[in-house]
Order: sequence, then C-alpha cells, then structure tokens
Amino acid sequence: MRVAVIGGTGFIGRAIVAELESAGHAILVIHRGQREAEQATSAQHAHVERHDVAGLVAAFDRFEVDALVDGIALTARDADDILTAVPGALRMLVLSSIDVLRAFGAVHADAESDPLPLDERAPTRSERYLYRGRHPGMDDYEKLDVEERFLWRGATVIRLPMVYGEHDPQHREEPILRRLRAGRTQIPIRAGNWLCTRGYVREMARGVRLALESEATRGEIFNLGEARTWSVRAWYEQIVAAAGAGATLVPVGGAALPPDLGLASTIRQHVLVDSSKAREMLGWVHADPFETVRRSVRWHLEHPPAESDPDFSADDAALAEAPESG
Repeated sequence: MRVAVIGGTGFIGRAIVAELESAGHAILVIHRGQREAEQATSAQHAHVERHDVAGLVAAFDRFEVDALVDGIALTARDADDILTAVPGALRMLVLSSIDVLRAFGAVHADAESDPLPLDERAPTRSERYLYRGRHPGMDDYEKLDVEERFLWRGATVIRLPMVYGEHDPQHREEPILRRLRAGRTQIPIRAGNWLCTRGYVREMARGVRLALESEATRGEIFNLGEARTWSVRAWYEQIVAAAGAGATLVPVGGAALPPDLGLASTIRQHVLVDSSKAREMLGWVHADPFETVRRSVRWHLEHPPAESDPDFSADDAALAEAPESG
C-alpha cells in the first residue's frame, strides 16, 4: 500500500514507519518539518501542519495515498481536520489509548470500578477531558472524541497500553535508571502493586501493520499489550537487573515517595487489558517481555536524557523512615 503516516518522526511513529517499510509498503511521512527522524528510510516527507486541510489534501493527492495511519490525533479538532482532508474510501487506522477506559479514570479518582481483564467491550469513561486544568496544553485532549469520529468513518482503532522502548520521550524507565547512574544502592518504594498493561514499541508497530493490512479490521477496536503483566515493583526489579546493577528496592511503609516514583505506591484499580482479539484476528503475539525490557533499558542507558535531577534528598528522607529488617 501507499501509506501516509502522521506523526511518523516521533516515538511510536518512527517504529511504525520502519515496520511498514520492512513489509514493502511505500510511506509518506506527514509532519511539520521541525525534526526529521534519525533513521535510514526511503520514506517521502511532506511538511504540512495537521490542521492545514488544503495542504493535507494536496499531499494525499501527490502521493496517491490509499491508507492513513494517524499516530497523533489527540483532540476532536485533530480528528475533524484530518477526516475532512482524506478521501472517503481511504483505509484508515488511528492510535488511541487505554486511558479511554473507565478503569483508567478510577485510577485518577483513587477508586475501583471494573473487574479484570478489560477487553474492547469494557466500559469507557463517562467523564471526559481527564487532564483539563491539570496539565498545561491538555485541556482538549480526549481520545474518546478521536475514537468516535474515526470509527464513524470506518477506521480501525488501536488502543495502546503503557508503551516503552527506544526513543521514549516519557523515559518510563528513568525513575530507576537515573538513580542507578548516580550510584544509588537503595531505591524507596511502597506497595508497588499496580498492574498496568505495558507494550514494547516495536511490537506495537507490528500490531499496527497487521491491523492495517487486514480488511476485516475496518470499524474495529483492538487492544494491544503484553499478555502477562508484572506489578510495578517487579517491573522495577527487571529494570535494575537489565541494567546490571546491584540496587535494592526498599519498602518504606507510609513514607512519602519522591514524585517520580509515584507508580510504586498503592493503586486500587488495575488496568489490565485483554489482547486476545488481536491475537485471534491478526495473529499478533508480543515478544518475550524479559527480552524487550532488556533492549529498552540498554538503549536508555546509552542515551540518557540531556538533563537529570541530581537531588535525592526525598529518597533519603523516605529511606530514613523505612522499617528496619528483622
């Protein structure tokens, strides 16, 4: 196919471009031109802002696009402008998130709302705009708005879990890795009981390709994610082991945790999604998480963030309250 990818220079997008190219598809990457992905690729590029409907129409026409992957539709306007520009019969796939689920809203409310696992029929949130007034620039963020608009046009919706891997701008392993780089031997945690489905970026890209290549997925929603999920504490232990470090996770009871270790507290509602629909319809299976975590950790150790907080006073305060082992 001749596939246009919007958001193809970022974290998940660059993995999708590489995956589609490896399968022989011709790619047009549509982005603002503020950065080019540092990867060997034969993809063509069109520097068009996603709200420039006329520019999008022209880019689609020039490339003779017959499929679209939208990786960065975050708001209703994002969806509306793209759907105005695309031809009616275009094959479309949009990335969504498990944050549309009611269970995810319960996490933010410190409540428990849903039994597990959560498949594609699980209830979605009744409250919208979860981050309005809480995170700058995210007042209009709502993947439920995006899903509704794309599904109405017969698109495929892929709900992603907590994605990790190379080039992750959120640096999901960094709360542990920054302490290991600083030579810290003890890391404070609380229960660390939370179970939230994760997924390695390259495996997410493979699922996107398989869904895009199947006509049976039109108008369907798919969860992607690892079939088995470790608790946050066990995941942190995997990161320590993958880094080859000797640090220990130390339970600190009710002591306050440093903000970047907040996932290691006690969270009532787990967010475990069932990806069996993708396995059955697409033949998609996630690789061994032990290996994918190792790949991700190795990459992030070799590519640390430009800046890292050197202050561990909050760690020391929490560790000072740790119960003594008997």
